[in-house]
Amino acid sequence: MAVRVLVVDDSAFFRQRISQILSQSSRIIVIGTARDGIEAIEKNSSLKPDVITMDVEMPKLNGIDAVRQIMRERPTQVLMVSSLTHEGAQVTLQAMEAGAVDYLTKDMRAWMGKSESLNKDLINRIVALGRSKHFVKSSFLIPSTRPKATTVTGVKTREIPRLEREITAQTRSNLVKPTKPSLPLGCKVVAIGSSTGGPAALQEILTQLPANFPVPILLIQHMPNTFTSVFAERLNQQCNIEVKHAESGDKLKPGRALLAPGGMQMMVDGSGTVRILPGDERLTYKPSVDVTFASVAKTYTNKVLAVILTGMGADGRDGAKLLRSAGATIWGQSESSCTIYGMPKAVAKAGVLDSVVDLKDFAECLTRVKG
Repeated sequence: MAVRVLVVDDSAFFRQRISQILSQSSRIIVIGTARDGIEAIEKNSSLKPDVITMDVEMPKLNGIDAVRQIMRERPTQVLMVSSLTHEGAQVTLQAMEAGAVDYLTKDMRAWMGKSESLNKDLINRIVALGRSKHFVKSSFLIPSTRPKATTVTGVKTREIPRLEREITAQTRSNLVKPTKPSLPLGCKVVAIGSSTGGPAALQEILTQLPANFPVPILLIQHMPNTFTSVFAERLNQQCNIEVKHAESGDKLKPGRALLAPGGMQMMVDGSGTVRILPGDERLTYKPSVDVTFASVAKTYTNKVLAVILTGMGADGRDGAKLLRSAGATIWGQSESSCTIYGMPKAVAKAGVLDSVVDLKDFAECLTRVKG
């Protein structure tokens, strides 16, 4: 069944351009357009789309307030279309706090031209969101209402059963049942990879960790540089742990999470020092989960806990294979709690997962203490 889309933008050019791109796919039907937030709310109620593309700055009612009301009245998957500026990143993250689940940057040059990569990206995002069986309401929290984390006094150890190496496509929907594993004994670093739906998932996890969390954290979220810098700032305001936009020379230390800059690659050397390198043009993702996973596999071998969260594609699968060869532990987000079950699915199908965890249980598992 085709994904039904409502296109919302005050610009006639963008309404036409987005509709034109989406109409190229037989998997998508554009069922309507709207010029402002009020019209978007009305048409969301009457047309019942599967996905809405939403502009930010619009007359009468802006995109952020429109998303908030949509989430109250008829929750729908919303893809924000916003600018590449610092201010654009700020308001996009505010929209995701309101309930939007993904975004696409509004670079006029790319939209004016006939960019095949842009067309493909937009279509793939819409189809993935439209076919997602799980609707994730925003888990973003404002700083004044962040949850209070408990102190970690110790780490419970447990043998984590290994999954079978061969997992077939026929068993995709029931790869393994979610469990509640513990942070592995002797873990030196936690590396977390995510994409679509990742900002909300990361915030749900990180805001529940205590300031004295005993292990350094590396975060690899698919985002442009402007967005990663703003995202790191917002997380740092909301979390008990320190969250920093990673720079070359940063040291891994307990209670600190380093977020890979967009457009770059993040690696770690033997002294626990981060290196930020230019993104190789041959690599699809910048930052790439595979690159960071490969780096920590070489440096920390079996002392790594790798986590694969929600996202499209298969980034993280090859890195997870290297980590498994080195004896590391790998957790994947459960299908039922993912916005997009792509990256965790790829790792699960590769047969290298140790445990599948529901989003709501990650923080508990990471901070599990001895009973």
